[in-house]
Amino acid sequence: MFKPVRKKINEIDHSAAKALLQSNRRGILAMNGDNGYPYAIPINYFYDCDKKKIYFHGAKAGHKVDVLKISDKICFTVYGNERIDESESWAPYVQSAVVFGRCRLLEAGPESIARLKEFAMKYYPDEALADDQIARNGRATQMFEITIEHMSGKQVQEK
Repeated sequence: MFKPVRKKINEIDHSAAKALLQSNRRGILAMNGDNGYPYAIPINYFYDCDKKKIYFHGAKAGHKVDVLKISDKICFTVYGNERIDESESWAPYVQSAVVFGRCRLLEAGPESIARLKEFAMKYYPDEALADDQIARNGRATQMFEITIEHMSGKQVQEK
């Protein structure tokens, strides 16, 4: 169902793709938008490796919510781990991980707040600050959950 990485020489193993997903702070979420146009936006996220899920937050209403209610299929991409080979300093290597899956809106309640706390701990410098923000804004926050169906990764030299 999902196409493999075409150039096997560029493919990174599954653990490297998961590590990239774990370490990055931002990615691009692509969805099926209005009138057949794709809709892709940058998001902050939290990757739960054990559950094979990605969590992010947003407003309870808007374009993203509208399109996800029509079609839950998504593609999520992160890239990074840029490195320079001294012999070709003008052409860096960069890794990327691409996830295909389904996204659902979490119902308000304990599960949603727990995921929001995990998300916040990735970005806030301490737990007290995260708890304060959740207490102030948690009720107005929509949590989203991506169930990963397929993940691949690759490394290419930009030349």
